[in-house]
Amino acid sequence: MINSNAEEQIKLSKYTTALINNFKKVKAKEQPSESNKITVSPTVSLFAIAYEKFRNVIQYREESIIRRSAIERILKRRFALNPDGKNEAENLIRELLWARYFPNESLGQLDIIKIQEIIDKFQFLKKEVVGGRSDNKKNYYSEFIFDLMSSEIEEALTPEASEINSLFTFYIYQVLKDKLKIENIDENTKNAYFFIALDKAFNKSDLPYLRYHLFTLYNDKISSLSKEEIKEQGSKLIDLFDDIDKLVKNIIVERVLRFVKGHIPPFKILFELFLKKRIDIEKILKNNESLWIDIEKVCREKYDFVKNRLNNLALKAIIYIFLTKMIIAFIVEYPLSLYYFGYVNYSALIINTLFPPLLMFILIGLTQTPNEENTKRLFDRILHIIDSDKSFESTVSFITKKTNPKRPSLIFGFTIFYTFTFFITFTLLYLGLDFLGFNLISQFIFILFISLVSYFAYRIRKVAKQYTLKENEGIFRPFLDIFFMPILSLGQILSRGLSKLNFLTAFFDFIIEAPFKLVIEIIEEWISFVRSKREEID
Repeated sequence: MINSNAEEQIKLSKYTTALINNFKKVKAKEQPSESNKITVSPTVSLFAIAYEKFRNVIQYREESIIRRSAIERILKRRFALNPDGKNEAENLIRELLWARYFPNESLGQLDIIKIQEIIDKFQFLKKEVVGGRSDNKKNYYSEFIFDLMSSEIEEALTPEASEINSLFTFYIYQVLKDKLKIENIDENTKNAYFFIALDKAFNKSDLPYLRYHLFTLYNDKISSLSKEEIKEQGSKLIDLFDDIDKLVKNIIVERVLRFVKGHIPPFKILFELFLKKRIDIEKILKNNESLWIDIEKVCREKYDFVKNRLNNLALKAIIYIFLTKMIIAFIVEYPLSLYYFGYVNYSALIINTLFPPLLMFILIGLTQTPNEENTKRLFDRILHIIDSDKSFESTVSFITKKTNPKRPSLIFGFTIFYTFTFFITFTLLYLGLDFLGFNLISQFIFILFISLVSYFAYRIRKVAKQYTLKENEGIFRPFLDIFFMPILSLGQILSRGLSKLNFLTAFFDFIIEAPFKLVIEIIEEWISFVRSKREEID
């Protein structure tokens, strides 16, 4: 029991009441009829699922963007052979069903028609706005249009989930937007920055999603426009593309993001309760006692989920790191060591191969999940969020456009010291590795992978914090950060740099995936042919 007034009825805020009413209106996607549904072979799916699992390990992404990324990847591969995109909707849907991004028989002929219309509209838009431009502009606008298309296709295939997610996002926006002010920024621009930060923090949106969500805020969906309207709006849409990216890439967004992240955990628990208690949600939210019982149960379930998710992500990361390290060992470390130094230190080679996955395992193993005290803090915050009494919301966070340090000399000194820690950290690593007999190549690869592992582990550990309202910092944490931050910073730089190297992606898309999916397609056609012959006999 949280308080002595447990039976007290809660008067819900206008935003909460609106969310409940709109949530009840959301309808499930209509399932295709028996004659229209698309069926794929379970045998074929077995191979496709295995491939997608492997592919998603190699190309590390947030869970929330994996399906959209798959849609983008499939269409880019198919458009390479069929640039107009004619009749590609069915191929796309079949590939999504093969890989079980959607359950078998959950999509039908109407979905094919709808998706093909979206593809055709976007291809028409591309011809209207890309032609006659410089190569840089052509590539930029083509990429932007492709981001919009892949996002709109996923939304069209998941209308119920998309609508619910929009309701939840808008609810957070309404509750929190007035708690933030930005120096010398008008209200509309501030709200745009806040929405972008919210989309990144709550939905884990990548750049394509951010572009799409902002685009649909300022303009009708492309699929809802006629070809004449697309022609008329051509130049306007180009200007909108540029304006959206200026907003997304503004440095202020990152500062607003830090503010938003701290407020997200209670909303996640509240929305999970909405999904679990659709029918009784209003009754539960109005009663203090029943709300505590359900919130406490949801929290325990989510804490267990976090533990399992941590293990799965760690396993994926370990496999990715191990495979990448093995490839580099055979292609770079072994031959270069032999060529430049005339020998190979097999101990260094083994340590370089086994230590990074082991470090990942240790770092994830030390990660703690939320406890009961966190559950109580979440409950209290949820009460404040849903209650009509907004006196607790009187505090407003103020973000200045530029931070003016009170003591510039101290900041300068801290910067010098922070830079010096880089030198100390990597010097100690060099001396330790040199003592173990590592040559310069093995040392470079060791530091590279330790930095990447630390950064991956840091990102994965954040999964455990997604339901933590307030994290208590350990006494020794600041001192450990002094020497750990250089490694983490290098890992971030390397990760961002490696993500821009798309040769591995291109290799999988066209050298492995294209023929593999062709073989799957042939196998499915053969299975369908055999099935039809069997039915003739029956």
